[in-house]
Amino acid sequence: MERIVTIGMGRESAERAVTLTDAHPGVYAAIGVHPHDAAGFTAADLEWMRALAGQPKVVAIGECGLDYHHDHSPRDQQAAAFVAQIDLAREVGLPLVVHTRDAAEDTLALLGEHAGDHPVILHCFSLPEHLDEVVRRGYLLSFAGPVTFRRNHELQRAAALAPPELLLVETDSPYLAPVPRRGRPNRPANVVHTLRFIADLRNMPAEELDALTSANAARVFGW
Repeated sequence: MERIVTIGMGRESAERAVTLTDAHPGVYAAIGVHPHDAAGFTAADLEWMRALAGQPKVVAIGECGLDYHHDHSPRDQQAAAFVAQIDLAREVGLPLVVHTRDAAEDTLALLGEHAGDHPVILHCFSLPEHLDEVVRRGYLLSFAGPVTFRRNHELQRAAALAPPELLLVETDSPYLAPVPRRGRPNRPANVVHTLRFIADLRNMPAEELDALTSANAARVFGW
C-alpha cells in the first residue's frame, strides 16, 4: 500500500484531512458533507469545498449521498446536499465518492439524472442487486470489509463478477474491519485482508489484484 485517501466529512474534518496530506507524502483527501450531516447544508458549504478542492492533493468530492438507515438528516435535505455535491464534483473535475445505505433506488436515480458520465466511486459497495446497472454506467465499485463476512454471498458474487477495470478495495477505517479482524477497530493496513479475499474469489494472485486495483485508483484519482 503506497497511497491512502482519507475522507473529510464536514468543514473541520475536511481541513484536518488536507493538513494530513501536507504532512504525509502518501496521503490524499476526499472532502464533502456526509448525508448524516446534510441538515442545514447551504451554499456556504459549497464555498469551503470549492476552495479546498483546489488543493493539489484533494482527489475527490465526498463521501456524499443518501442514508435512509439512520435518517440523521431529513431525506429531502440529504437529496439536496447530494445533488449539490454531484454538481460541484463536475464543476471542479474531481471524481465523486458516494455513500448509500438503504437508499439504492433514490441514489441511482439522482446519479442517473445529475452525474452523467462523470467518474463515480460507490464507496463500501453494497448494491450487488444492482450490479448490472452500475457496471453499465461505469461506476467504480470499492469493496470493503463486509465482502469478507461469511453470509454476504451476493456481495461476494459481485466482487467475483465485477469488471476488473471497475474494481477498488478500501477499509472504511475505523469501521467494518474485515475477517479476521472483524469486531475490532479497523485501520488502513487491514485492506490486505479484503484484497486477498477478493483475489481468491476471482481465482487470481493477490499481487495481480493489488496491481490492478492500484492502477484503477491511480486512473480515477489522477495521481
